[in-house]
Amino acid sequence: MKKIYLALSLFWCTNLYAQQKQDTVITFKDVVINENGFHTPISKQNRNVYIIDQAMIAKLPGRTIQELLQYANGVDLRQRGPFGSQADISIDGGSFEQTVVLLNGVKIIDTQTAHNMLNLPIPVEAIERIEIVRGPAARIYGINSLTGAINIITKKFTKSGFLIDSYAGSNFKKNAEGNGKTFYGAGVQAGAVLSQKNNQHAIFGSRDQSNGYRFNTQFENLKLLYQGNIQIDSANEIMTSFGYTKNEFGANGFYAAPGDRNSTEAVQTTLASVQSKHKLSEKWLLMPRLSYRYNFDDYRYFGNTNPNAGVSRHATHSLAAEVNSTYKTKSGEWGLGAEVRSDAINSSNIGKHQRENMGMYAQYRTFLTEKLNVNLGSYVNYNTSYKWQVYPGLDASYAFTEVFKVIGSIGTSQRLPSFTDLYLNQRPGNIGNPNVVPENAFQGEAGFKILKGDFTFNSSFFYRRITNFIDYTRLVSTEPFEANNVGNLMTRGFNLRSNYSLEMTENAKMNINLAYSYLQSRFGGMQPGIASKYQLASLKHQVTNTVDFKYHNFTLLVATRFNQRLSGSSYWINDLRVSQSIQKFTIYLDAQNIFDTQYFEIGTIPLPSRWVSLGVKFVSF
Repeated sequence: MKKIYLALSLFWCTNLYAQQKQDTVITFKDVVINENGFHTPISKQNRNVYIIDQAMIAKLPGRTIQELLQYANGVDLRQRGPFGSQADISIDGGSFEQTVVLLNGVKIIDTQTAHNMLNLPIPVEAIERIEIVRGPAARIYGINSLTGAINIITKKFTKSGFLIDSYAGSNFKKNAEGNGKTFYGAGVQAGAVLSQKNNQHAIFGSRDQSNGYRFNTQFENLKLLYQGNIQIDSANEIMTSFGYTKNEFGANGFYAAPGDRNSTEAVQTTLASVQSKHKLSEKWLLMPRLSYRYNFDDYRYFGNTNPNAGVSRHATHSLAAEVNSTYKTKSGEWGLGAEVRSDAINSSNIGKHQRENMGMYAQYRTFLTEKLNVNLGSYVNYNTSYKWQVYPGLDASYAFTEVFKVIGSIGTSQRLPSFTDLYLNQRPGNIGNPNVVPENAFQGEAGFKILKGDFTFNSSFFYRRITNFIDYTRLVSTEPFEANNVGNLMTRGFNLRSNYSLEMTENAKMNINLAYSYLQSRFGGMQPGIASKYQLASLKHQVTNTVDFKYHNFTLLVATRFNQRLSGSSYWINDLRVSQSIQKFTIYLDAQNIFDTQYFEIGTIPLPSRWVSLGVKFVSF
């Protein structure tokens, strides 16, 4: 009966009408993609780009970046803990370390492990949009953008005011294995904005706490974010940001089930950046940037039962400087830039290591004809461990009409081994291998876009080959898993994405977004009989569907997700948000996993059952 209800729900969703353009997920006419060097309207993009915009963020039943990304087509978000405690992210069948995450263009690269890459101090209220660029993106974003990039763009506030947001929720089940109390979660967020003619300042702070959803899954998450913008004059602007987050959680089954039943983990991350824009002339724009990231990870295998044994501590520092520029000519536009970064780690079971990286890129775009746009370039990288590497790329589009456009791209990229891949010594579980070399990718993609009034449709078909794929493998169960270059991973796939919107009456609007992704992967050159940890974990089928209805200040959004992995069972998840605004107040009700599906995204870690939350928010900016 449950499957029948789900099928009817999906059928009903795909036949609803939609709302105005400004409320859609994909806003082709208004959004400008922030590629390094170029600032390109999405309607002019030659790449497969997906946008979660501000209007959709406000309607989705999620309070963290992790929860927002689980509704993105082609994005595989594999959670260990609930509501943003910890999650791995990948795009189109890659591993969780093959996608680069950026914050306002600043690369968030965790050289210890990408498990902590999404440990970001960004409240959803501060997010303008999330840009998801699919396919190798080294030419645009540099190292580690092997399967794609996710760029989180924060708001530039233009009005002073403040924000207070508080919520509480539960699955109404009791912790039978622990203290017998009912599981709950609650949080509060506060923010203030000072906006003046030539400068804007915003500060946000939040605290989320829960006793979990099963034994030893409790968490406490603290976040602090400051952003400042100063307009010196019409040609010069400075942007600064500082963020801190501390996330403590029970890690039952996260890494070494079933023995780690009592394990705990605490992750602290500090981010700081300063960047500026300088319009040197009508043709030349210069954009320097300096950023720093510190991450401290404290993992305790026995938790509080034996706090002096099984402890792993890792401290990483990343300092980066870069400069990007664009120069317009009569025939096209150049993008030029360079970056340097230094990464260091001091760890109890990885050791003390440091490496430096330098990259330079050049790209050029032009219209060869009135309808044919071409963007080509290359990224040249030097790493102290792996020396020189070159990653060229080309993308193009041809607009047959204003409605129909064909796009295509060929790209290359790479992923540097993390310090964990190289030097981990965590016997008898996992060990690193200092002889592993970078992963390299080649991908070709073709597709088309349709934009006609209130209807948009995107499709793309791609082939990707990753050489020197890094996985943790072993031949017999008595040996630890060791990092190795295991062979080549070939992936074919396609994704379809549609959006339809309609203003039913002056005050009633509906919007529907439906997307489907399919992946087929196979390994070549891998030793027979070898056991691996990651190669068969990617999605094969993925459906994402959101439908929202707005009447005056009342909104209702229903979200449906279907995932089927290459290994493991398939599952449907249905969520909803209902909200009512009364002047500057908004009352909202979130219901996640409505049909109480039992599902797993990593190993044997069951994710939360049905969860209901009620919140109220006041916003005056």
